[in-house]
Amino acid sequence: MSAASHLSRGGARRNWRGYALIGGVLLVTALVIGAPVAAVFVQALSQGLGFALKSLADPDTRAAIWLSITVAVIVVPINTVFGIAAAWAIAKFRFPGRKLLLAIVELPFSVSPIVAGISYLFVYGGQGLFGPFLEAHDLKIMFALPGIILATTFVTAPFVARELIPLMQLQGNGDEEVAATLGAHGWQTFFRVTLPNIRWGLLYGVVLCNARVLGEFGAVSIVSGNIRGETNTLPLHVELLYHDYNAAGAFAAAAVLTLVALVTLFDKTILERVTGSAGALHGS
Repeated sequence: MSAASHLSRGGARRNWRGYALIGGVLLVTALVIGAPVAAVFVQALSQGLGFALKSLADPDTRAAIWLSITVAVIVVPINTVFGIAAAWAIAKFRFPGRKLLLAIVELPFSVSPIVAGISYLFVYGGQGLFGPFLEAHDLKIMFALPGIILATTFVTAPFVARELIPLMQLQGNGDEEVAATLGAHGWQTFFRVTLPNIRWGLLYGVVLCNARVLGEFGAVSIVSGNIRGETNTLPLHVELLYHDYNAAGAFAAAAVLTLVALVTLFDKTILERVTGSAGALHGS
């Protein structure tokens, strides 16, 4: 057998192994991800588009959608400001407790959302640490919008910071030091140098944070009280409709969340390409 023939057969075996691996991955992806996503839209339209739109126009469903949007409008800017500040401090400065701050920023990724919700309940609930004070001053946090905002903010706090910290560390302090030598003060340096350099990473983190806010279930289910039409966010309302044996209505509401996820995935892909192109240009 010639060496060329041996190499040809070895290459063919490697190709078949590669094709088998790719085929296996595609099959698992279709069964685990593709089929459930498709099932959401199939079930949502099982009784026709008119019924799906009617379900979305239901007052309780509209209230759940608007509550989810309200929470996102409040929480995403909070976590954006927090993420920028935390990333700037961790990546650009050296100070005692820096590693501890990084661990605290990443803590919500390690804590179950259910645990986070229960923790807030024991702090701000009627029988919690600040419960008597809040009740005496007629301040309601749990089972109301403030509690939902607090729990959602905790769960989604790391998303912006986690995108910016490695980006800022990779960029280093060179540009900021040059700006400082030219007489720029701290805020000028941030807005004219640091922020333009991180804009795509920042937008990437905001997109992911927004998607997570809209889809949060565990922590919100604990602190919201599940009051129909008042404190039910859209994910909680999907569960409520399903328990009411309104499967088509539940899937219609779930289709909204799925569309948000798909749009987020599309935006994420675009931002990755833009970020990659910007990085390549910067490197060249």
